[in-house]
Parts: sequence; structure tokens; C-alpha cells
Amino acid sequence: MITYATYFAFACFGAALMMNLWRILTSDGVGVRVLALDTMVINTIALLILYGISISSEIFFEAAMIIAMLGFVSTVAYARFMLRGNIIE
Repeated sequence: MITYATYFAFACFGAALMMNLWRILTSDGVGVRVLALDTMVINTIALLILYGISISSEIFFEAAMIIAMLGFVSTVAYARFMLRGNIIE
């Protein structure tokens, strides 16, 4: 059973996702875009967790873990590229 709090949480995380997308599209610096993309990954994970709770399915928690690992690796790769200019030495 989905409550009003769940709908409110979906709306808040959806709005945050759209604000991050706006920040990615309109920012000038690469660092700001990487930070917004990392925050977008976190909001996507939160939406997956909320959806898994709302339909009582455990598979979305595993998908959230995989996306969290990929988000961490991509953030480290972006930071390394910004600092050194290459990812693989």
C-alpha cells in the first residue's frame, strides 16, 4: 500500500533529479557537472529504493547497489580525468 508520504518522497526525489539535470545542462564548469551527475546518481538510487519498497520487491535493492558501485567508479574516473588528463596510465 502506497501512502501519501511515499508519493511525496517520489515527487521530491523526482524534482531533485530534474534540478540536477538542469544544472548539468546549464553549468559552465566541468567540476559542477560532475558533482551534479553524482548527485543525480544518488537521487536515482533513492527512487529505485522507494519503488522497491512500494511494490515490495527485493530486486530493486540489488539494482540500486549495482548503480551505486557504477556511480562511484564513474565519479572517480571523472575526477582522475580532470586532474591528470587520462584515466588509465
